[in-house]
Amino acid sequence: MSATGPAPAPGAPPPVDLTVRLGRLTLPNPVMTASGTYGKGLEFRPFYDVSRLGAVVVKTITSEPRAGNPPPRLVETAGGLLNSIGLENPGIDEYVRTYLPLLRTLRAPLVINIAGHSPEDFAALAARLDPEPGIAALELNMSCPNVAHGLDYSTSPDAARHVVALVRSKTGLPLIAKLSPNVTDVRPVAKAAVEAGADAVSVINTLLGMAVDWRRRAPVLGRGVGGLSGPCIKPVALRIVKDVSRAVDAPVIGIGGIQNADDAMEFFVAGAAAIQVGTANYYLPTAAVDILDGLPSRFAVLGATRMADVVGTLKDPVLKA
Repeated sequence: MSATGPAPAPGAPPPVDLTVRLGRLTLPNPVMTASGTYGKGLEFRPFYDVSRLGAVVVKTITSEPRAGNPPPRLVETAGGLLNSIGLENPGIDEYVRTYLPLLRTLRAPLVINIAGHSPEDFAALAARLDPEPGIAALELNMSCPNVAHGLDYSTSPDAARHVVALVRSKTGLPLIAKLSPNVTDVRPVAKAAVEAGADAVSVINTLLGMAVDWRRRAPVLGRGVGGLSGPCIKPVALRIVKDVSRAVDAPVIGIGGIQNADDAMEFFVAGAAAIQVGTANYYLPTAAVDILDGLPSRFAVLGATRMADVVGTLKDPVLKA
């Protein structure tokens, strides 16, 4: 045994430092969960040690309790999932009183996702959570397509700047702005969020879509439309991660169809400093930790030993005239 610990087993990949910095937020590794797909994190404890993850991002919380949208709320599509849950949650009072103490027992960095019906409501939620112990960061859900006005704060730079600045004035916690792909160009919105005080941006939230029952001549989802997630949106997510990471002076968290370690590596190379695992949690409860366990061997293929060796290393194609 060496002075620094046991020698690696023959043929084992070299040690990899997966530590990531997202502005003022430092995480032990880049594997996070995606809000809305991981419940409160408590549900996954029977499957693995949740504290191994880089961070747990929990389901969105709002000021008042929400019953959510009318059913049906979920429908499978080719290569993906349409959801129209509608931000169902118990409201901030019950959340702080009952659920936050339970979340602290996960022993993983905890990111609370919040959504407001106005910029002032976002700010009030942030102020309420600011003094609570055990919160690593807030993720601002500025881009939910499943509620009225849910996209309002992610469709224009001015709207994004206003809500982030107001939240920034009410909390010292690191802020992650979760942005929508349902715009012509995400980059100006991301720039505005960062200029207003966001430590990082997460892209992408779900794509607005619908499913139709032609026999009934009616939408399948109770609300008519919903958010599309899963493997089918990965090409869109990769393109947006690449574009945004090159446009903003802040870390980017990649989301969209990540199922395994190879998917995660694609996002890192494209420019994501960290990733969030979403829809895969539904059909493979161990997806997030499986991805984490698969990263060292993928880093070894590239001769990489730290995140900086991989993130944003995508080569541009050589185009001939």
